[in-house]
Amino acid sequence: MYINELHILTYVIVGIIGLIVGQFMDWCNLRMRDHKKIFSRDFFKEYLKNTKPKYLLMIIVAISYIALVYFKGLTIETLKFIFLIPMILSAFIIDFKSQIIPNRLTLTVFETGLVFTFIETLQNTNLGINIFIDNMLGMVIGGGIFLLITLIGGAIAGKEAMGFGDVKLMAALGLFFGWMNIILISVMSFLFAAVVSIVILISRKKKSSEYIPFGPFIVVASLIPIYISTSDILMVLLEIFSLGTY
Repeated sequence: MYINELHILTYVIVGIIGLIVGQFMDWCNLRMRDHKKIFSRDFFKEYLKNTKPKYLLMIIVAISYIALVYFKGLTIETLKFIFLIPMILSAFIIDFKSQIIPNRLTLTVFETGLVFTFIETLQNTNLGINIFIDNMLGMVIGGGIFLLITLIGGAIAGKEAMGFGDVKLMAALGLFFGWMNIILISVMSFLFAAVVSIVILISRKKKSSEYIPFGPFIVVASLIPIYISTSDILMVLLEIFSLGTY
């Protein structure tokens, strides 16, 4: 049986890989949060013996992988996002729980983005240089937008408006998405943050002076262009900001 020109066994294997990665992510999250080495004997001595399966995380990663293969097939781009998805989900979880995005995690995203940038550049004979320039611009623009906001916000408010972990994460993500998508990710992340912040303040679950981690909004916004085309995202944003008059 074939689904979208791929044998169903392909989806089963990809889903199983997603389940394994999802469980391993839990270990990575615990270690990175405490600034400890990921590849350690403690994984076998303590973690596997004492921990329970993290079913929600496993299912989320498995579904993400299956959807990725369904929409993009078995390509280099698919492989690139197979690496990226668990890393940004880790950024979501750690920032949400601990209000930090570990430098080790951001650096790994950056290194992986560089590797795939060079692979895609070499793979595409005619468009390789365009891909390289697009990703480099994505890195500069992604980090630049958030750095500018951080500096200006800090100067106006007298305190850090946004963590530098967010700045570094956006720069690293620019290598995966290119300049156009990283701008859209920036817009969507601020849009999501605005909506959620209003809801939280209205419900009085947080005071206006309390810190709301921005990393989760970046992650949610970053997942969207993985599955939805740039033109469709742009059309929806134009509809939103034009109040349906576009």
